[in-house]
Amino acid sequence: MSVDAVGTVRRGRGARRAIRQTTDVTMLPALRRGLPLTEPMSEDQIARIDAASMDILENVGVVFRDPVALQDWKDAGADVRGERVHLDRALVRSLIATIPETFTYYARDPAKNLPFGRDYAIFVPMTGAPYLRDLEDKRRNPTLEDLANFHKLSHMLPAMHSSAHHIVEPYDHPISQRHLRITYSSMKHSDKTFMGMTTSPKNAEDVLDMCAILFGEAFLEDHPVVTGNCNGNSPLVWDETMLGALRAFSRRNQPVLCSPFVLGGANTPASVAPTVVQLNAEALSALAYTQVIRAGAPAIYGHYLSTVSMKSGAPMAGTPEISLMNFMIGQMARHYGIPWRTSTTLGGAKTFDAQAGYESAMTLNAVLMSGANYMWHAAGWNEAGMHCSTAKFIVDAEVCAMGYRMAEGVRWDDFDAALQAVGDVGPGGHYLGHPHTLENFQRAFFMPEMFDNNSIEQWQAEGSVAVTERALARARSLLGDYEEPKLDPGIDEALRDYIDRREREIPPADALNQEY
Repeated sequence: MSVDAVGTVRRGRGARRAIRQTTDVTMLPALRRGLPLTEPMSEDQIARIDAASMDILENVGVVFRDPVALQDWKDAGADVRGERVHLDRALVRSLIATIPETFTYYARDPAKNLPFGRDYAIFVPMTGAPYLRDLEDKRRNPTLEDLANFHKLSHMLPAMHSSAHHIVEPYDHPISQRHLRITYSSMKHSDKTFMGMTTSPKNAEDVLDMCAILFGEAFLEDHPVVTGNCNGNSPLVWDETMLGALRAFSRRNQPVLCSPFVLGGANTPASVAPTVVQLNAEALSALAYTQVIRAGAPAIYGHYLSTVSMKSGAPMAGTPEISLMNFMIGQMARHYGIPWRTSTTLGGAKTFDAQAGYESAMTLNAVLMSGANYMWHAAGWNEAGMHCSTAKFIVDAEVCAMGYRMAEGVRWDDFDAALQAVGDVGPGGHYLGHPHTLENFQRAFFMPEMFDNNSIEQWQAEGSVAVTERALARARSLLGDYEEPKLDPGIDEALRDYIDRREREIPPADALNQEY
């Protein structure tokens, strides 16, 4: 072999090694599923669930604890008796028919816009944790700096399509003003799409005002840029706070997740199919209400789904029934032509241990096969949502990337070239040096960075580092390499001015002014 040839080989190996060692933070496109979905119900069973849900809406009714919503329903022709609204199935069907089946999420960086609905899906990190396990794996109260770190990690992890909102609760800022700082952190530290706080109607309006500063008020009119979430109180209740926030998002044409909060066996029947019936009725009542507010506004069929231990009453994650219900809810959402949300990588473990891994993997696989579009709580969730684990955040994101690759389905674009390699190599040979392998090694088989697949001798020689320690080291490295996607200076100043004004207007005492 000539000196030039040797140099070329060495440079090629060096280049491939450099590629393997370089951190790639490029966001994955929206997942477009290429695998068949798991659909356990027949058409007759879908019709049975639908009919039973409509019977609940018509004959049992749903409580809307909000005078504005009650008047809206009266004006829409519903049968309102006190706070209980009875919805004719024809009315429900006509309303939900105007919900878009697909739309595009628009991000601050247009390269990170995301098609959404039907076969397209996105991963969104967990939110709402009152504690975190930090970079030293210590459980403690979070701060605004901790929240910023999670937004930075969300920005850098390829499988995360959003920076969410309050991944952890920043306790170093008053509750009444916290939503402003949370929203600014989402906008400042990432240029991906994000979520908006719905902790009160006024808080939701503040979020949307900040979105108007970031994108322009006219842009919001026909461009979804932020996602709200409204939780129902199962069984069959929607309250004033959530309904007011729902109205704020729907009026400004921004998508809202209509999410019954299900604790199977506690606030639903202790049976899978009837639980789905109740959940379906609850979700449809809120979805229909979004269209009363603004016909054609994007809305997402949502739920938070867990089952309750009949021994202790504690919520459980990763159970077979949760998977079955996800499969069924996916079928119902597609039956109505509405995009839908679920939760993934959930776990009840107190540390990042085997239980956390098994529960999360069970849920993620079911969610991928159920056809969910908005896969929330996709990184960090542990201890039934009581803490966000930094280590688990990193590993969850990589496992989501693995799930993404699986759900894409089989690639056929290199089929002929790869078969040619079989003839080139022949019996008894190997493919490691073949041109097809050298061209495709990076994408041929997923190579996890957080999982150690070396021999035990090599693992011991490298310090016997366990997955939690590897993940925390990875988090520190990512944060060290983080580069802020700078806001336009004029927009940044306008956002800060808005926050300053609103913080002067909002009483900092957490007990004051319930409207905030």
